Amino acid sequence: MENEPVAKGNNMRVVDIHGMMVAGCAVFCASIAGAQSYPIKPIRVVTTEAGSGGDFAIRQIAPGLSAKLGQQIVVDNRGSMAMSIAARANPDGHTLVLYGSTLWLLPFMRDNVPWDPLKDFAPITLVVSAPNILVVHPSLSVQSVKDLIALARSKPGELNYSSGLAGTVSHLSGELFKSLAGVNVVRIPYKGTGLALNALIGLQVQLMFSAASAASPYVKSGRLRALAVTSAQPSALLPGLPTVASSGLPGYESILPFALFAPARTPVAHIQRLNTEVVGILNEPELKTRFFNAGTEVVASSAEQLAAIMRSDMARWGKVIKDAGIRDE
Repeated sequence: MENEPVAKGNNMRVVDIHGMMVAGCAVFCASIAGAQSYPIKPIRVVTTEAGSGGDFAIRQIAPGLSAKLGQQIVVDNRGSMAMSIAARANPDGHTLVLYGSTLWLLPFMRDNVPWDPLKDFAPITLVVSAPNILVVHPSLSVQSVKDLIALARSKPGELNYSSGLAGTVSHLSGELFKSLAGVNVVRIPYKGTGLALNALIGLQVQLMFSAASAASPYVKSGRLRALAVTSAQPSALLPGLPTVASSGLPGYESILPFALFAPARTPVAHIQRLNTEVVGILNEPELKTRFFNAGTEVVASSAEQLAAIMRSDMARWGKVIKDAGIRDE
């Protein structure tokens, strides 16, 4: 009789453990079932304007992703509204957003942005990135980044650089250059980077941080001179061209990234599946070549890597934006 309480206690513990195992299995099985049933309808990807970098990127990915998921991928070109639409969307994995670094940098340039880049979006993958090249008009007597810095220091306020609208990568690249080099080069803004590049070709300005794909033909024809690429490492897109960082400005890096996100609180299983499928598609040789020919390089990161890049960018570029007083135009 003395052993009965012990026996009952053991039975109670066995029952508790069994119950926990059953409950845990139910949750796990439900999660697996949910992942297997996703998606159950077409997936809408809101993105940049038609014909822009984000639009190009998702249209390259969409056919393969549709085949992998068994659902249509609907590309919805909403421009700057894309981020607000995605932030408010139902977090069920059926609305995604593909956008550039504006998604996480705009709050530094505009008041009352109706979403928080860290709280309202779930990172999926950094899709591609595109470096800029520092180009000058051939009439400028410089052959390197060091030469340009020396000339700018000797003529403060006399050199001009062209850029697109405030906060674009062509603008931020110029302001980072000024900050790290300690030079006074005057920005001449244009309504688009194409107009800004034309201004440089026409010698209305002396230099520009241009998209490699746009400036390369003019470099090859001799109408512009390329000094360096803005990525941290030399780019296969521009063989033989040194980086700005290795040419006299350590720590310099400026690229245009495009990343894929879901609304915050989207199930982790959906995020993981989307990452697996999109990364697999991006690593297909044919697709890599297609992006390369368009002047971009496939990254295909993990969700965690994208989150880390966002935080690093916000710390670095947030300071540049604040110090330069950059406001969204």
